[in-house]
Amino acid sequence: MEANNPEEITYKSAGVDIDAGNETVSRIKSHVRSSFQPEVLADIGSFGSMLDLGMVLKGYRNPILIQSIDGVGTKVTIGCKLDRYFGLGVDIVSHACDDILVHGARPVSFLDYVASQKLRPEVVEEIVKGMVSACRQCGMSLVGGETAEMPPTYRVGEIDIVGCITGVVEKDELITGAAIRHGDVAVGLASSGLHTNGYSLARKVLLEVAALPLDKPMGELGGVTLGDALLASHKNYYPAFARTREEKIPLNGMAHITGGGFLDNIPRVLPKGCGVRIQLGSWPVLPIFDLIARHGRIARDELFRALNMGIGMVWFVNPSHADALIRTVNAVEGYQAYRIGEVVPGDRKVILAG
Repeated sequence: MEANNPEEITYKSAGVDIDAGNETVSRIKSHVRSSFQPEVLADIGSFGSMLDLGMVLKGYRNPILIQSIDGVGTKVTIGCKLDRYFGLGVDIVSHACDDILVHGARPVSFLDYVASQKLRPEVVEEIVKGMVSACRQCGMSLVGGETAEMPPTYRVGEIDIVGCITGVVEKDELITGAAIRHGDVAVGLASSGLHTNGYSLARKVLLEVAALPLDKPMGELGGVTLGDALLASHKNYYPAFARTREEKIPLNGMAHITGGGFLDNIPRVLPKGCGVRIQLGSWPVLPIFDLIARHGRIARDELFRALNMGIGMVWFVNPSHADALIRTVNAVEGYQAYRIGEVVPGDRKVILAG
């Protein structure tokens, strides 16, 4: 029996607009090309990205590749509500860079994945422009990606942003945390806000429980809107790290304070027999964190497990190099470092003191 099909079915009528995909590629081509470093061999549109490894690894004696993949998470919900997307592109690249630089890696290439219920080329263009801006900040190439339109998988208005990064480091310069010793100083680098973690908690507290508006300036936030505070771009610490390399300041370990906050991320780099005492009050906590804590009546330990609380990175250094490290970071425009604690005997635990 023949099915009753009065109209011809097309891919577009099934929910996927190929023309919108082609328009998206056309819009982003020039932006992506502007990030290309000399080692990039394939133009956008190739089935696979191509890098001249001879150029990438020139000068390395024993190179180690470092790779990572992650997403922006539910921060995209705030961006979609306010129709602001450039910063989300910055966020995914910065987060990825920070994940590999804790091992001492120089970022080389980046691949992205942007998916939604319905493809809007102008939105994807804004996201990619943000990615390119962040890639160029650290001399990395955006070498390719995937744009997917998936009506049955994503709800209307939703966007998913994921990125995969590859970096390289000399084997004898690899940073793992194994060199951390009792007495090492914990140096905290200031964050710009929530970065890309803790947004499920922040949205629950601020938008659902407190019902605060996203678009009105708030005195508690220094006169900026809640939307501005929540969408502050994830800080890319590679420029500050690169300066420490130029100054030859040895780092014994680094922790990126992402999901899990202080309590779960710092122990990831601690060797056996070491703990860390964090001195509360040794850095300024941004107003957005105080706002979340107050409206949510959230316990201290929960705050330090869910949020970065104003510190996006913790770097461990021998006491003899601590002052030089802080001076070096603070000399880089846009970065601020603080002495926030020390390594103590312990079992890979974080102690919040004060």
